[in-house]
Amino acid sequence: MEKITKEVEETLLAVENTLSKFDATEINIVPFKESWTAGQLAEHVILANSGFLQVINGPVTETDKPADMMVAQMRNDLLNFSVKFNSPDEICPEIRLYSQHVLLARLKEIRNEISIATTSLDLTKTCSAFKWPVYGFLTRLEIVFFVIYHTRRHVHQLVNIYTGLNTN
Repeated sequence: MEKITKEVEETLLAVENTLSKFDATEINIVPFKESWTAGQLAEHVILANSGFLQVINGPVTETDKPADMMVAQMRNDLLNFSVKFNSPDEICPEIRLYSQHVLLARLKEIRNEISIATTSLDLTKTCSAFKWPVYGFLTRLEIVFFVIYHTRRHVHQLVNIYTGLNTN
C-alpha cells in the first residue's frame, strides 16, 4: 500500500507542478481549437478527484472479485492518448476565468485527502455509491488507480497546453 500511496501522491503532485509552470494569465487562454484552458483542465481534475474521494469515503460492501481486477483495463483505456473522451457534464468545467492560486490550493487539499484515504482505509472494499460506466462498481483500490491514470492523462494534456502556449 505504501507504493500505491507514493504513486498517487507523485501523480497528483505532477498536476500541481505542471500548472505552476504557467504564467498566471496563461491558464485562461485557449491554446488551440477544441481545447480547454489550463484552468478548465485543472478544474476538471479537481471536480473528478473530489468526486472520486467522496466515493472512496462513502458506503462500501465486501468484495467478491480480485480487488485490482479492472486496473489493467483502466490503465489501457486512460493512458491511450490517441482516444478522446467526453467529460460527463457533472465534471465538465465552466467557461470562466480561473485563479491559478485557488486551483493549486484545491489540488493540494485533494492530494492530501486522497493520501489520508489510501493509508487509512481498507482498499479491498467495493464502493457502492457510484457505478462507473464500462467498469461497474469499483473497489477503493481500483478507484485509486483510476485517479492515478485519469490524472496522468490530464498531466499529459496540460503539458500539451503549456507547449501550445509557449511555442511562438
